[in-house]
Amino acid sequence: MSNSNKLIVSVSPHIYSSENSARIMWAVILSLLPAGAAGIVIFGLTSLRVILVSVATAVATEAIIQKLRKVEITILDGSAALSGLLLSFCLPPTAPLWLVACGSVFAIAIGKQAFGGLGQNIFNPALAGRAFLLAAWPTQMTTWVKPGQAFDALTGATPLAGAFEGTSYWDLLIGNRGGCIGEVCIIALLAGALFLLMSGYISWHIPFSFIATVGIFTWIFGAEALFGGEWLFHILSGGLVLGAFFMATDYVTSPLTNKGRLIFGFGCGLFTVIIRLWGGYPEGVCYAILLMNAATPLIDRYTKPGRFGVK
Repeated sequence: MSNSNKLIVSVSPHIYSSENSARIMWAVILSLLPAGAAGIVIFGLTSLRVILVSVATAVATEAIIQKLRKVEITILDGSAALSGLLLSFCLPPTAPLWLVACGSVFAIAIGKQAFGGLGQNIFNPALAGRAFLLAAWPTQMTTWVKPGQAFDALTGATPLAGAFEGTSYWDLLIGNRGGCIGEVCIIALLAGALFLLMSGYISWHIPFSFIATVGIFTWIFGAEALFGGEWLFHILSGGLVLGAFFMATDYVTSPLTNKGRLIFGFGCGLFTVIIRLWGGYPEGVCYAILLMNAATPLIDRYTKPGRFGVK
C-alpha cells in the first residue's frame, strides 16, 4: 500500500482546519496592538516598559517551567506572550517593574503551568495575575495618573472611582481619563474586537450578554446606586470592554456551547454589577470573570447538546 493510501486514525473532531492554537493566539495579540499603541500614546513610554517587562517575564517563566518539567518548550505558540500582554493591559502605567514581573510570574506559574499548561488551566492566567497583585499590593495597583502625566506621577481618579463629573463620553472613547494601560481607549479596543468577530475567532454571545447585562442592571438599579444610574458610563469605563471581548472569550476557560456562553456572559455581567454597585471596590470585571471561570465546567455539563438519536 502506498503512503497516499494510508488510513489516518485520530480522535474527534474530524473536521480539517488550518487554524491552530498558535495562529489564534497571535491573531488575538494582533487585535490588541491598537489598544496597546493607544495606551503608550496616552500615558507615555512608561507604559511600553510595563508591557515589555510583562510579556518578556511571561515568556521566560513559561520556558523555564517547561524546561524543569522536561516537556516541549512552546513559547512560540503565543499563549505566554498573550497572557503577559493582557496582564500589562490591566496594570496602571506607573506600576513598578518588579510588581509587573511578580504578576507575570504568578500568571504563568500558578495560573497556567500549575494546572498542566495550555488547555488545562481553569482560570484566565492574566486575570489570576491581576487578582494576585491587587491582593498583595493594593496601593500600587490603584494609583492612577492622568493622561500625559505618567512621569510626573500626578494621581487622578478613574471614572469608576467617582470622577464622572467632567468626563464626557468622548473622553471615554478616546482614552482621555485615568485607568489601566489597555482599557482606556474604547475605540482601539472595539477595532480589535471587530477584527476578531469578523475573522470568526470569537463569537458575539459572551461579549453581548456580558455588556448587555451590565447596562440593563446598572440602568435598573441606577436611581439608588452609588453612581447615579450612569449605565453608559459603566459600559465605557473600567475594564468592561477589554474583559468582555478579550478575556471572557478565552477558549480554555469559557463554555463550549452558545447557550452556555450566553449564561457565562450573563453571570459575568451580574457579578460585575454587584461588585461595582454594592462592593467595596469600584471595578468588578476581573473577579466576575474569574468567578464564572470556576463555573464553566458546571455550565458545560448542563448545556451540552444531546447525543444523536437520544431523547
